[in-house]
Amino acid sequence: MRRDVFQAIADPTRRAILSMVAEQPLNVNTVSENFDVSRAAIYKHMKILIECGLIDVKQQGRERYAEAKLQKLSEVNDWIQQYKQFWEAKLDSLEAYLEKLKTERNNDNRNK
Repeated sequence: MRRDVFQAIADPTRRAILSMVAEQPLNVNTVSENFDVSRAAIYKHMKILIECGLIDVKQQGRERYAEAKLQKLSEVNDWIQQYKQFWEAKLDSLEAYLEKLKTERNNDNRNK
């Protein structure tokens, strides 16, 4: 199954893992200790993050460390930008309309 970054960030546990290792590389066991699910479940989540290219796990002696690779999140940002532009245009239009109403109301009050 081909996975993408959107699938990876769809799950709150994976987002939490990503947030943790974004700050600094962490021992895989340390990551799993922060959740109330089995270690195997966390490893499955981490496997998905690895497959999507959002984390990398490196062996250092007997320990394995997870490190964030956040460059792939640019795909999400690019997708969001189209909707951001849409909503900014809508909000700009609303702002102009409200300003027009305010001006009309002020003019009506002056003419009374």
